[in-house]
This record gives sequence, C-alpha cells and structure tokens, in this order.
Amino acid sequence: MDRRDFIRTLGIAGGAALLGSSSAASVRSGADVKGGDRPDPLLAGVCDIHIHCLPDTRARCIDELTLARQAKEAGYRALMYKSNDWSCHDRAYLIRQALPDFEVFGSLCMNRVHGDKVNVFAAEQAIKTTGSLCRCIWMPTLSAAYQHRCDKLPGPGIPVLDPQGSILPEVVRVMELCAEADIIFASGHSSPQESLILARKAKEIGVKKFVVTHVNSLIWKMTRDQILRAVDLGAYVEYCYLPRLWGPGSGNPQYERQSREEFLRYVRTIPERSFISTDLGQQGNPNPIDGMRTCIRELSGAEIPQRDLDLLVRINPAHLIGLDK
Repeated sequence: MDRRDFIRTLGIAGGAALLGSSSAASVRSGADVKGGDRPDPLLAGVCDIHIHCLPDTRARCIDELTLARQAKEAGYRALMYKSNDWSCHDRAYLIRQALPDFEVFGSLCMNRVHGDKVNVFAAEQAIKTTGSLCRCIWMPTLSAAYQHRCDKLPGPGIPVLDPQGSILPEVVRVMELCAEADIIFASGHSSPQESLILARKAKEIGVKKFVVTHVNSLIWKMTRDQILRAVDLGAYVEYCYLPRLWGPGSGNPQYERQSREEFLRYVRTIPERSFISTDLGQQGNPNPIDGMRTCIRELSGAEIPQRDLDLLVRINPAHLIGLDK
C-alpha cells in the first residue's frame, strides 16, 4: 500500500467512526481498555508519541508492554514512550521482541538523573543504543529551570539558556546530534519564550524535527501568535489531550480542566504543523487508548475535517518518529 492509499484508508476508517462529545466520565481509569482484543476503526493508524507508563518513579496506570499489546490490538500504528527519569528506548527494543509487528519507540529526558546540566554524552549514547529506537531527546522537564522558578522548587533547575539569554553550548550540541540522527528535539518544560529561542537556533542548525511540547498546558501555554512564530521557524507544535481530562475526580485533581472550546481553538490553529498526544498514563487517569478514542470522537463531533484529524493523530506524529521514510 503506497502513502496515498494508506492515507485514503485512514480517512475511510475515521469517517466511519461514531461521533460523540468528550468528558472525563466517558473514559475509564486504569489498565483496562474498552473494546480490547479487537480493532477499532476509529484508532486505525494512530501514533501517540507522548505516554507515561511503568516502570517509572511515579505512579502509572499501566506498563509499557501491556499498553503496546492493547494498542496493537486496537489498530494503532505506533507508540513512543516518555519517562521523566529513565530511558525507555532500550525497553522499546525488548518490547519489539514480544511484538515484532508493532512500532514501539522510546525517548530520553535531560533531567536531574543525568546530571545538573543537559548531558551531551547521555544523548549520544541514547542515539547509539541498539535498534536506533530513541526518536526524541527532550530538554529538561520536571528539572527544568523554568518549572523550578514557576513552582518555587528547591534549587535552580537545569537551564537551557545562560543568564544573558543565549542557548547553552551543551544544548546546541544536542540539537546537532538530533539533526544528524534526524530525530525529534523537543522543548520539554522550557518556557514559551525559551522555546521560541530554541526554535530559532534549531532552524539555523538544520533540525528538521523540532517540537514545542504541550503548548495548550499550564505554564507552557502559547498564544496563537507564538504558535505561528514557532511554526514560521520550522517547529511542530504538540497539543496534549490530558488537560481535557484532569481536574476533580482525576489523577490530577489540582488542575482546572481545559474547556472543549479552548482545546478546539488550539487544534484548529495550524494542523499542518501540529499533532496531538494524550500525555496519559498517570494513575487515576484514563488508559491512554481510551483517552485517544475520546479525543478523536470529540474532534469528529466538532467537525474537524478528516484530513486535519489524520494530520494530527496519524500523519504528523508518524513523520516525526521516522515512519514515512
């Protein structure tokens, strides 16, 4: 099947989906997934490239192997896992031994476990690991200097810029490594302003897969103008569905749930350079597959064109993890 036929098949599958509205109550929490053991036309070809699973240092609702099995059965094309502390590209290699016909990838976050600054050696080794399954290097997330400032956490956090606002040499070197390997360089928990500075440098260096992450979430929210500036600089932008599900009664009750209208405004901004991840896996939150299903139903119910929906959950994330080569 060539690329055109594949996309047309996805359009047929997506068009056959039932329409429905989204709410936190419409998805279940935990490892079980609705309609398991059979394909779901709504999920055919989906690639979710931001998911948190066990093993991890934080409570999660499901482990990586179990979720991969469920995703394969549901009709997904690929998953990419993220851990704020540990590598998961090496585990992806083992998961593929159990599921040889399914695309599973991992990534690496530049957090405190790798030292007090962005660790170039850690990035080099991740990229060299057997199978070449590390498809994303994230700048600091929970250890980011920006998050430490905003949340008043102890210590300065790990910076991406020097005090004068210039990108640190080790960050530039990781950009170069990502450009050479043709994998994602992601902004992590950098501020919107820092992300725009990173995007400008990434364009200069020749990074083809620079991603500004969760631009619809919490302290990382970008304005429409900032999103368009990032895209003008060559970035892709990620919208996470998690904010539509957290809030009272969820695994993240401390946050205010994002409104449907606000989420849709983000999604409609520039689908050609955007994608949607669930960012799910937290204990007390829905199974990521149920979350993605609810997201797609919500987008379909809001009359998001099928072509845009395919870009958001299938075509663009597949491109970013290297499945269109």
